Amino acid sequence: MFVTGLLLAAEGSPRLGVPRQLLAYRGETLLGATLDTARDCGFDQLVVTLGTAADQVRDRIDLDGVRVVDTPHADTGSSSIVPALDVIDRRTDGLVILRGDQPSVTSAAVWSLVAEAATPIGVTRYDDGRGCPCWFGRETFGSLRSLRSDHDLWSLIETGPHPVTDVDAVGNVPVTVDTWDDYQTLVGHYSAAPADPLIPPAAVPIRTRRPNHTRTTT
Repeated sequence: MFVTGLLLAAEGSPRLGVPRQLLAYRGETLLGATLDTARDCGFDQLVVTLGTAADQVRDRIDLDGVRVVDTPHADTGSSSIVPALDVIDRRTDGLVILRGDQPSVTSAAVWSLVAEAATPIGVTRYDDGRGCPCWFGRETFGSLRSLRSDHDLWSLIETGPHPVTDVDAVGNVPVTVDTWDDYQTLVGHYSAAPADPLIPPAAVPIRTRRPNHTRTTT
């Protein structure tokens, strides 16, 4: 089976006032840590969508080996998933969709989802509800193209035409970062090092960039 990972990192963060992708997390950035998790999954193809903070992300985050899709209109509510579908490998049997601000999702949860989803759509069910990662088989791609925003993904899951399998995962839905309180909660969830300070993105250490990642502009 050929599996593509699609990491959604285009959404803006108006409540934060700074790009959430570049917040400090475990000695690097929030998106950098989430990309590390996605790479650990060993997807056959890994795609990431970026929004208006794309240039800052490229300056600070290693995107080596990742197919990057620029989706600047995602900040105004347009779907970043739809343009990403244009770069999906023709061999892909299905997509695993991940959020760019959920670094605590595990590769075990991802592959349990892929293995146990017996229907075109598979959703991870945590102790407190549904969340990412989500699986979308190739037969759902036409429906994905009809999305007006990334948030409409949940309408497709809950009321769309495709059967859905819920795959159990341990614990609660991983924290997402929409507010500073969310961020403080996230950095307080690990104890290997002191919690990161609330660092604006310009102060996040710049990582070494590798020049050979693929860029797609839409």
